[in-house]
Amino acid sequence: MTGGAHGTRLRLRSEGPGATAALGGALAELLAPGDVLLLSGPLGAGKTRFVQGLAAGLGVPTRVTSPTFVLVRRHEGRVPLVHVDAYRLGEARDLRTLDDDVLDTTVVTCVEWGDTVREALPTDRLECDLRVDGDHGDAPRTITLVSVGDSWASRAEQLLERCRALDASTDGIVLLGPDEGAGMSA
Repeated sequence: MTGGAHGTRLRLRSEGPGATAALGGALAELLAPGDVLLLSGPLGAGKTRFVQGLAAGLGVPTRVTSPTFVLVRRHEGRVPLVHVDAYRLGEARDLRTLDDDVLDTTVVTCVEWGDTVREALPTDRLECDLRVDGDHGDAPRTITLVSVGDSWASRAEQLLERCRALDASTDGIVLLGPDEGAGMSA
């Protein structure tokens, strides 16, 4: 399951936790059953906050918290959301043994610490890397979105338009631009 062509690469700046959640919410509109999001970044970078916004965008009515200790949480919404924490997994293949819903084609799967299990993920996914640009919890974040595979390549323009719309709003998201050579027109 490794590999997959990397397509769109977008860099954004989030001015705070609310903006990070707003980005997740905006991206939720693009999601369909079977989609997988790989979330990476250091502790406290906003991975769970991003998933909370995404869950709200999917119409999840319940509170979304990190699945750190239970490893997997399922939330019902427009499309069911399966939220995974892969931090404590010994090997990438352990991801598939967590729960029948993980990576199922009827749900959206978000994998925090997904970079540790990348080889167990489908070649078609959206990778979201969050980095803190400071030393306090409300510091801005740089968020890099990388589309991998044909399904995300076909949504590249929609992804860019969602990010442009957030940039034009007052939600605290700034589109820093597609990275050079990423196959996107700015």
